[in-house]
Amino acid sequence: MKKTAGIAPSIAPSIAPSIAIGMVIIFSALATALGGYALITSPIPIQTWLKQPINSFELAQGNNPNPTQLIEPAHAPLSAVAQLGKNLFYDPSLSGSGKQSCASCHDPHNAYGPPVGSGPVMLGGPTGHSSGVRAVPSLRYLYRQPPFTIAPDPMGDNDTVVSLSQQIAQADHTPRAQKSVRNTAASATNLVPQGGLFLDGRVNTLQEQADGPLFNPIEMDAGSPARIAKILEAGPQAPLLRQLFGQSVFDNPNHTVSEALFAIARYQIEDPSFHPFSSKYDAWLAGKARFTPTELRGYLLFNNPDKGNCAACHLSQPTANHRPPLFTDTQFEALGVPRNPHIPANQDPNYYDLGLCGPYRSDLRDQTQYCGLFITPSLRNAATRQAFFHNGVFHNLKDVMDWYVNRDLNPERFYPKDANGKVIKYNDLPEKYRKNVDTFDAPFNRHPGDAPALSPREQADVIAFIQTLTDADAANQPD
Repeated sequence: MKKTAGIAPSIAPSIAPSIAIGMVIIFSALATALGGYALITSPIPIQTWLKQPINSFELAQGNNPNPTQLIEPAHAPLSAVAQLGKNLFYDPSLSGSGKQSCASCHDPHNAYGPPVGSGPVMLGGPTGHSSGVRAVPSLRYLYRQPPFTIAPDPMGDNDTVVSLSQQIAQADHTPRAQKSVRNTAASATNLVPQGGLFLDGRVNTLQEQADGPLFNPIEMDAGSPARIAKILEAGPQAPLLRQLFGQSVFDNPNHTVSEALFAIARYQIEDPSFHPFSSKYDAWLAGKARFTPTELRGYLLFNNPDKGNCAACHLSQPTANHRPPLFTDTQFEALGVPRNPHIPANQDPNYYDLGLCGPYRSDLRDQTQYCGLFITPSLRNAATRQAFFHNGVFHNLKDVMDWYVNRDLNPERFYPKDANGKVIKYNDLPEKYRKNVDTFDAPFNRHPGDAPALSPREQADVIAFIQTLTDADAANQPD
């Protein structure tokens, strides 16, 4: 089954003949009142105008025909634990170099993504010169991230725990649903890897997530829990740690670090800056903003299953309980992006970042059908990034869109050739895993000689829409 996007707002599935006649009359009157201009110039399909003329007229003006009162996280002063977490988030003394904090890679001025001008990967380690191997993801909008799973609980609402091996076995006998905006529900329950934190979903909580970079020798390189506990006990946060977690908080270094990481997680959950929902698109959903013609065209293309099909993975509509969309289905995909020669680790021809298969997780190493799969990121604030995909190979949305549209139409533009002149497609994966790359979801279902899914102008329109997903604070930052 195909996973496709559908033009939003939703269209009524059927219309009684008498109502249809009335709609045609209304539609004709509107078109006449505008001298036919709306009909001629509107990017909205004629079928949509006929089915919902009033909504189509509103949408053609850039308005949301069905404003939604979004339910966002409550804003409240930080708890004492979260305030402690904030202090630790900005504390460089925890790193091996004494110069790198969480905020060094997750810049609050750039939507908690990598700082502007930082390159495809960040530098860290004991001297601050060790190169990372993956692009830094944003920490925004992770508060609703579900835990990692491969299959829905087969017991439904039953609380029976299903092991990862059982999930894999079930998934092996379930055909993959094709991704399309027409029916995102199909893939929402599809038996594929989904959820978790990091690009490979290897942990499930923000507390666990904070642990990874802290002790990674090429990132913060904190050394050991004993070293961190010693720094905290001698530092300015010691009184607050004792006040919150008891006088014995420093008796066990592992316990000390656990409480510190818990505080950092609470900061990310409680502080509104991690989920501000202050973009133009959020205002548009609430009926408080209007799309420009370019943004409207991009919005429609983004949600069109036969064009961009972007919303098949980057879900664009509010949830059933009116929570703002996060622009990700949290599923994992193998897209076959080009290898990035600017990552030092990639100078080794035998080194490959296989996502779910490693190198950072080992529990799925033998499940070769998952090699090369990485989690679908949120597109919120994507326009502020300069490192895209897991290896940061592209640096702006224009190049990203160009690659999406032309990956299989003109692969020679993106991939190297072998000694015989043959293009080595998907060259950031070993040949035996290249079959995992998505070649059937639009726009990846094209072949050389086919018409591209999006023209250059349409690509620019989609980018204009993606720019409406930039939060107000990130949009106001200087270039």
